[in-house]
Amino acid sequence: MMSMTLIGLLGLLALFILLALRMPVALSMLTVGFIGTVIANANKFILVGMSSDQAWARGLKTAYSNLAGETFEAASNFNLLVIPMFVLMGSLAGVSGMSNDLFRAAYRWMGHMRGGLASATIAACAGFAALSGSSLASAVTMGRVALPEMKRYQYDDALSTGSVAAGGTLGFLIPPSGGMIIYAVLTEQSIGRLFMAGIIPGIILTLLFIVAILITVTRNPAAGPRAQRSNSSERIAALISALPIFAVVGITIGGMYTGFFTPVEASSVGAFLTFCVAVMRRSLNLSAIRTVVLQTMSATSTVFLIIIGAFVFIPFMSLTELPANLVEILTNLPIGDTGILLVIIAAYLFLGMFLESMAMLVLTIPVVIPIALGLDWDLIWFGIIVVIALEMGMISPPVGINVFVVKSIAPEVPMSRIFAGIWPFWFAMAAMIGLLIIFPQIALYLPQKLVGN
Repeated sequence: MMSMTLIGLLGLLALFILLALRMPVALSMLTVGFIGTVIANANKFILVGMSSDQAWARGLKTAYSNLAGETFEAASNFNLLVIPMFVLMGSLAGVSGMSNDLFRAAYRWMGHMRGGLASATIAACAGFAALSGSSLASAVTMGRVALPEMKRYQYDDALSTGSVAAGGTLGFLIPPSGGMIIYAVLTEQSIGRLFMAGIIPGIILTLLFIVAILITVTRNPAAGPRAQRSNSSERIAALISALPIFAVVGITIGGMYTGFFTPVEASSVGAFLTFCVAVMRRSLNLSAIRTVVLQTMSATSTVFLIIIGAFVFIPFMSLTELPANLVEILTNLPIGDTGILLVIIAAYLFLGMFLESMAMLVLTIPVVIPIALGLDWDLIWFGIIVVIALEMGMISPPVGINVFVVKSIAPEVPMSRIFAGIWPFWFAMAAMIGLLIIFPQIALYLPQKLVGN
């Protein structure tokens, strides 16, 4: 019979093969988790003297029980209501024109600077991320608004597309982040604390992106020409038009920080307020409502299926004892805690070359979290580092899902030019991880001040 560790390694190999064959992440984890649970349990029962037929029957029964139980647990988790509510909030913001108002406000205030349109795109992506919680939605929405403007002012293709691709990744860090919700559920951490932990790093990373743009246009002024300067009345008018966005974000995030709202309540309030804005702007016709409902249902069902797949796959990994063995190996290496953390980050960067961010998250959680617990790391702080490493994977060649999203919006720009434009932002993310390692309080200050956590 095979050892449990070997079964775990073969399970991981099978998962990678299925992902390489472009099988959906959720179905890949469900398949490997279910079959692996059957094999691992049958192997365990045979080792204690049970007959082969009985062992396989018991293994199959255990796997079916696990599949049913974990599916019910995921589907009935009250905290996961934040997913459809925040997705609905982002969809309503898109159809109501709030995203256009956000970019226009950033454009009026920053467009006259060298590289100002690219900086405005980053700022608008950060603002829209606080509404949608989705990196892809941020990249698509802001790309459609910002890329034509930057093309009109003859921005370098690498800078314009790179800023959209990188700006979109902020949706994975700035709350309400879908990635953080999944991390919180899989690691049994507070969603509210994770949301608070992402605010200061999200602001700093936004500023680092803008610094990266300034460095780029300083080295090559032609890459980001100045746009037309807006007068004071135009700036104020643009700011007033964006006030509903600031109000919705301020109420939802502020409510969570003060303890007035739980994350679930905050998501419902945010969706309701965004709906009210859409109604007042008369942007919800029958076609728009249909689009919003379908987008919300599609995104929610996808995320829930991924969570169910993870809930089936993670117990299989625990059963094989592979994570525990990996913890023992890494903790015995003479490289210290920081060295182990850098090894984990390097592994994320390597996987980011081939896998999309959500796949990496659910695939690695059962392996890296036991390591973090064994080294007594704060899982909130560690989660922010993981999220930023995943952001780096979103723009890393050759997969870089955000790069492909931008390519679909700007088909005339070669992929090589888009990838050339992401590197300043990639190094800005690396600098952000360095700051978090040196100063953990960047991520932990707000969660520690959170009332009622």
